[in-house]
Amino acid sequence: MTDVAELVSRNADFVAEEFLTAPGLTINPTGNMMIVGCVDPRVDPSHVLGLRRGEAAVIRNVGGRITPATLRTMQMLGKVGQAHADGRAEGPWNLVILHHTDCGMLDLAPFDGLLAEYFEVSPDALAAKSVSDPYGSVRVDVDIIRQEVRSSDFLVSGAVYDVSTGTVEVVVPPTAVPVA
Repeated sequence: MTDVAELVSRNADFVAEEFLTAPGLTINPTGNMMIVGCVDPRVDPSHVLGLRRGEAAVIRNVGGRITPATLRTMQMLGKVGQAHADGRAEGPWNLVILHHTDCGMLDLAPFDGLLAEYFEVSPDALAAKSVSDPYGSVRVDVDIIRQEVRSSDFLVSGAVYDVSTGTVEVVVPPTAVPVA
């Protein structure tokens, strides 16, 4: 079992080996990127995608899904970014939705009430969420972003990580979000 003392010891190593070697990080990601991914410990988006510290903001939740709560979190982070606009890198903002194979969401499929509450929908609307198919669910979530986010400087893409091979497949290439 990993305990808090072990974590504090690892932190000391982090400070000595990494923290002091990356000065000048800002609250805005240097890569103008946000990743939404699953909490599954096999699928750490920073590690799987080779992100450097400070390169992307990472939101993790059950299934890596775009839920009303995720949208609210993104909205709050957008306000933080606006408050620090002088530290934002030039270019479009990139949102990558990363789902994965063998997700625990499959185990939740029989629990309609729980899933309906999570997605803040009625149980009869769950089929449209594609809970049992990571390729379908990433398309659903990209569509939600395209409907809910209105910015001329925003790209969204969707990918699936295969936990058995370690590879990432782009399912929805980077697409500009329509501004209505």
